[in-house]
Amino acid sequence: MTSDEREAKLEIDTLSAWYEDNRALDGVTMTIAAREVTAIIGPSGCGKSTLIRCINRMHELVPKARMHGRVRLDGVDVYGAASDPAALRRRIGMVFQKPNPFPMMSVRDNVLSGLRLTRSIPANGLDEVVERALTQAALWDEVKDRLDRPGTSLSGGQQQRLCIARALAIEPEVLLMDEPCSALDPIATTRIEDLLHTLRTRYTIVIVTHNMQQAARVSQRTAFLLGGQLIELSETDALFTSPTDKRTEDYITGKFG
Repeated sequence: MTSDEREAKLEIDTLSAWYEDNRALDGVTMTIAAREVTAIIGPSGCGKSTLIRCINRMHELVPKARMHGRVRLDGVDVYGAASDPAALRRRIGMVFQKPNPFPMMSVRDNVLSGLRLTRSIPANGLDEVVERALTQAALWDEVKDRLDRPGTSLSGGQQQRLCIARALAIEPEVLLMDEPCSALDPIATTRIEDLLHTLRTRYTIVIVTHNMQQAARVSQRTAFLLGGQLIELSETDALFTSPTDKRTEDYITGKFG
């Protein structure tokens, strides 16, 4: 499928972002296609995490942080006057680098925590929500007999999938993932990567990763950031085999980074 044939889910237009006087992003413009995995790679400090935090307006929660530019979800500016950040974050879920289940909550309550904050559902529908979200996160069979145990009693990989289930419970349209496998062992990482292949048929996924092999395995398109700028965005296979920019080639061949 060519870029022209893709359905655009997110459009980022000349996006710049700062932390006080430190510029983290510099005029990034890119389109993220619906129901695909887009990987964002680049060296530490290049603006990868800042970019996805601008997408769901988490960047503005940082003291003295600011941004300029446009982010459109289905053609609507998420920073427009009519945009509600809380409603936006129901449509754009996020999974962080370190698994962070709520320590005083059971597996069941961890899954439902975001849903209870965002909408009212009938009590007799809670079990169905829990099973659906955990099944989508490929965790149901492993925890269905332990739903009342603390979420923190699970292994690291299970905790990360629990956090994915928590994000999926509110039925978002977009799932942002900020290095979700960096704290996991290879077996748990494989489970998450396999999960991404399944989830992309229903969700638009953006994954920040420092692992280029992971980007090559899970994504359909890859963006390379350097110094806060978008250097290249293309089909993943093309970016890793025949990049158009020398800086991309130097990075993926290990000359820096």
